[in-house]
Amino acid sequence: MFSVHNLHSSVDDKEILKGVSLEVPNDKVHALMGKNGSGKSTLAQSIMGNPSFIVTEGKITLDGKSILELEPTDRAKEGIFLSFQYPSEVSGVNIASYLRLIYNKSHSTSLSPVKFRELLKEKMEVLHIKEDFLSRYLNEGFSGGEKKRMEMLQMLVLEPKMVILDEVDSGLDIDAVKIVANAVEYLRKTCKSSILIITHYSRILNYIKPDKVHIMQDGLIIKTGGEDLAHELEAKGYAHLE
Repeated sequence: MFSVHNLHSSVDDKEILKGVSLEVPNDKVHALMGKNGSGKSTLAQSIMGNPSFIVTEGKITLDGKSILELEPTDRAKEGIFLSFQYPSEVSGVNIASYLRLIYNKSHSTSLSPVKFRELLKEKMEVLHIKEDFLSRYLNEGFSGGEKKRMEMLQMLVLEPKMVILDEVDSGLDIDAVKIVANAVEYLRKTCKSSILIITHYSRILNYIKPDKVHIMQDGLIIKTGGEDLAHELEAKGYAHLE
């Protein structure tokens, strides 16, 4: 279970989050929707421990354990994964080596190159990734869809307890969105992960069915409902909530 309780967070001394509370149980997918500037990405960055986002009040727990005192790298080791809208290119580092490195750093038992290749093959099949992809340098010369495949492969390798996908469908075509949906469903089923999808469009929710939908406005969650709430927003927009 992942939980945020009465979270207040500020950037440059300006309060953005004004008492956010939500719980995402294991094996569940929640969507967080809201207009640009509503505080969605501030919530994601505050959860991950970005030092530019100062938590002034509230609690963040994973499986009942507070993570507020942990550095971002330690939060990742505890099992929190945050996607990036703009992944960096890393020349000279091939994908296979990078993925084995992060796997061994995040798991108590290291895998040999042979054993890791076996694990990686299973994850690649989920994402329809070919073997030659692994010899390429990390995100170098990648299209938007390839970068997203790489990020989803990293997510599946890490097997996180809590996944935060922040605007994960931004700039993606339908085929790439379906790849993301396959990765989320695989992770939910195999690892029983808690998953929070942050978006201001409902398109991705046509492929990833949320158990709950939360609406954020002015740093607060103002409404929570089922999948129908996302369709209501699609039809009526955010203005009718004001």
